[in-house]
Amino acid sequence: MTDALTNIREEAYIATKKFLEEAKLEQGALFVVGCSTSEVGGATIGTHSSIDLAELIFSGVYKATQEAGVYLVAQCCEHLNRALILERAAAIQYGYPIVNVVPQPKAGGSFATLAYKTMREPVAVEHIQAAAGMDIGDTLIGMHLQDVAVPVRLPYNQIGNAHVVYARTRPKFIGGERAVYDDKLK
Repeated sequence: MTDALTNIREEAYIATKKFLEEAKLEQGALFVVGCSTSEVGGATIGTHSSIDLAELIFSGVYKATQEAGVYLVAQCCEHLNRALILERAAAIQYGYPIVNVVPQPKAGGSFATLAYKTMREPVAVEHIQAAAGMDIGDTLIGMHLQDVAVPVRLPYNQIGNAHVVYARTRPKFIGGERAVYDDKLK
């Protein structure tokens, strides 16, 4: 394996680990990841899907989520309407209806395909409300985050050639000028 490929696995692991430390997610929280292997490899999103790159990225991300005790949720590409792959236990725990689709590299994306092949008991769902997410290659994960997304800035803003963006969520502030808020929830 070349140093560049080893670096991609390590970049994915470190970026995920550092973000999960910063986001302070509860055990069992949902962490959504959108990943364009085309972008990681230096091409335009949707043009050069790579199962080999997906394997490197997925192994780094999955290791970090397992260590943190959170559920990894892999976002599929637009050809599957950005459906999501996650463990059956998570879908049941959160009450998400399971749909029938098996992602493929050109219809779902390589990252979601690898998630489906690697997870213990993978299922697909159409919608979730994740506590946090990581977007590798500008895949637009925002539709799968809880209502108030907060960007998190980290120095790990690239995996391979792909731009990386992070978001955590927080509870909504409700009330008006006389409202008092719990600083621990910001």
